[in-house]
Amino acid sequence: MDQRTVFIPEGLAGERVDAAIARMFGLSRTRAAELAAQGHVQLDGATVGKSDRVHDGGMLEVTIPRLADPLEVKPELHDGIRILHEDDAIVVVDKPVGVVVHPTVGWTGPTIVGHLAAAGVRISTSGAKEREGIVQRLDVGTSGVMVIAKSEHAYSVLKQAFRDRTPEKTYHALVQGHPDPLSGTIDAPIGRHPKHDWKFAVMADGRPSVTHYETLEAHRFASLLEIHLETGRTHQIRVHMSATKHPCVGDPLYGCDPILAKRVRLDRQWLHAVKLGITHPETGEWVEFESPYPDDLAHALDVIRDAH
Repeated sequence: MDQRTVFIPEGLAGERVDAAIARMFGLSRTRAAELAAQGHVQLDGATVGKSDRVHDGGMLEVTIPRLADPLEVKPELHDGIRILHEDDAIVVVDKPVGVVVHPTVGWTGPTIVGHLAAAGVRISTSGAKEREGIVQRLDVGTSGVMVIAKSEHAYSVLKQAFRDRTPEKTYHALVQGHPDPLSGTIDAPIGRHPKHDWKFAVMADGRPSVTHYETLEAHRFASLLEIHLETGRTHQIRVHMSATKHPCVGDPLYGCDPILAKRVRLDRQWLHAVKLGITHPETGEWVEFESPYPDDLAHALDVIRDAH
């Protein structure tokens, strides 16, 4: 809380309370009005509203609550997050759907870093404040295995490794129809969608993006693919599969069939990071970590397998 007391100068006599606060404290008119509406403003000891008028020599008292930082890490345990491996250098987690990796503006739900903080796992302080220790990310709607750096040295080594694309990230995706050919490479640049800034699309002036895929199972309505990324663009797998007319099952943002999604009882994209291989930043040994399909994806796949 920040409490401030000032005396109204003659030049502001007759002004509205919100206007006077804005001019004397350097706040926006909107913020000043909010403070008055919340009962944080007093004139000569009496609470006043935003449209009341101030007078020459009046004592104006304003209490300014501290605004919550939307990027502050809030320690909070989440039952769905599993720690697959932990040592002095790294922590490997199995991220469930509905959890973001680190705080972002507008997100009020659980985060991986918040869970680790609540669990007493100290991670690297390298990187931007809200992304300390983060060397890779998964979308909120994508589940699976990911690594976070605990030591500063591990952060530096892993960050460079991901830039050099030496880690092996393996995804499984259930996509509609049957890709032709059954195995191949999608090399198509990705950029912000020209009409919707919350999604992405294949764009001529986008960033280079390369996805390798192989069909593991082909069923009547959908195919299970194993996917390896040569680049790591936001929504890359979802965008590339949608661009080839084979969107991930359950992914309405990128054109899935809502009837099929309902049939398999899926309300998010069928996309899972099943395996991650890295060179351990301290030992130099190649290590791999795996994540099984979560229940919702396993059920959806079973329905597809049983469809005739």
